Amino acid sequence: MLAKRIIPCLDIKDGKTVKGINFLNITDVGDPVELGALYAKMGADELVFLDITATNEKRKTLSELVTRIAKHINIPFTVGGGISSVEDVSVLLSCGADKISVNTSAVKNPQLIKELAGQFGSQCVVLAIDTKCIDGEWYVFLNGGRIPTDIKTIEWAKQAVELGAGEILLTSMNHDGTKDGFALDITRTVSEAVNVPVIASGGAGKMEHFVTVFDEGKADAALAASIFHYKEIGIPELKAYLKEHNIAVRY
Repeated sequence: MLAKRIIPCLDIKDGKTVKGINFLNITDVGDPVELGALYAKMGADELVFLDITATNEKRKTLSELVTRIAKHINIPFTVGGGISSVEDVSVLLSCGADKISVNTSAVKNPQLIKELAGQFGSQCVVLAIDTKCIDGEWYVFLNGGRIPTDIKTIEWAKQAVELGAGEILLTSMNHDGTKDGFALDITRTVSEAVNVPVIASGGAGKMEHFVTVFDEGKADAALAASIFHYKEIGIPELKAYLKEHNIAVRY
């Protein structure tokens, strides 16, 4: 059995780590490099850094920040936000990122996924999907959850994997920041529909939520932010808890 991954997420705005609820009410929670280094030391398997305003404000993820992160962190990390070309990815990878995440730009230009996978390999391309359940159906949202589309999440996930996405970061906007648990239904549906790893995101509040998203949601990894930022759950304690519940994790 492949080990399940625990991935702290650091949303970046103006060079600071921030957190919100349902993608709103953003507050500052600290320096991303310091937090990332702390999580790596505590046993995080990977890290995700997302510039949450990059696409909306039409600017690129800062390569300087990625360079700083790479100097202080010894575990794989993914960077996303405002990435829209092969050139963008080339810069970020040369600065030290292991993987990149695309969202809005990939929806607007699906061939971008194919281009990036062809140039850098599928293992480098993470498709981020911000999804919201409306009248019982899950739809894709763009620009940090600000713009709705009529694209159904499951169909987009399958298309993106066919184009070359090597991993899916699936964030439920309904659950984001609520700490009421992950969106098990859509996570399971996507996980069963594609043959690449699926990272569940949105809603982590208790250690048992991780057990259920791995068991019932069929996720390969679970991503969380506020519970780590506010020290509500420690990564070593979480991994010990998962092991006790027969979830394979890395130590």
